[in-house]
Amino acid sequence: MTSLVPISDDVLYPSSDGNPMAENTVQYRWIVTIKENLEILFAKDPYVFVAGDLLWYPVPVEAPPAPRQAPDVMVVFGVPKGDRNSYQQWKEHNIPPQVVFEILSDSNKTAKGKRQMQEKFEFYQYYGVEEYYIYDPDEFVLQGWQRQGNALALIPRMSQWVSPRLQIQFDWYPEQDLVIRYPDGRKFLSFLELAEQTELAQQQASLAEQRASLAEQRAGLAEQRAEQLAAYLRAIGVNPDDIAP
Repeated sequence: MTSLVPISDDVLYPSSDGNPMAENTVQYRWIVTIKENLEILFAKDPYVFVAGDLLWYPVPVEAPPAPRQAPDVMVVFGVPKGDRNSYQQWKEHNIPPQVVFEILSDSNKTAKGKRQMQEKFEFYQYYGVEEYYIYDPDEFVLQGWQRQGNALALIPRMSQWVSPRLQIQFDWYPEQDLVIRYPDGRKFLSFLELAEQTELAQQQASLAEQRASLAEQRAGLAEQRAEQLAAYLRAIGVNPDDIAP
């Protein structure tokens, strides 16, 4: 009698699908910008998980291939932050990603690419995504869908749209590059822009500290001079307190 050897999780749920994260620098920059700014937005909430290009497996299987997709960016409310080789939903309180983003590249616009994007849409719709956004940074086209019952319905107007889940605003108009804003109106910045902003803030803080130190030194010098003057007046027999201010 031959016993079946259990298939390991590494075989059932590999951490890579063999595809690159991005095909060009523009696509990569948008993926990183959205992912990192969402990380910043939800940094203080330990139960919001944000990931980029991570394979999502919605259901367990006994033999490969397991259903899967790797959204360019996904956000999951209700699960703890932390590193993962893949997002295995049944190990995460069976919570699916509520929001996913896809950034288009040239390959997505071929016949094969369009079929794959349709498969992604059907996957996200079937497995419970609440909000789905696609941005084409080459043609400046933004599309979004919001769940209504069992289906993802096209959002008719994306200009100034505010995500119900994320509360971010899509500051976009046809034929104009997308600007995404935090709930307080600040723009999503690239990694370089964030670094420059941090450096500027550090320089301003350093300058403020130098000014405070200089003011403290001046105050100390003024106090020292006042004490010297008071000592001189006493030496010549004058009570400093008798001198009107």
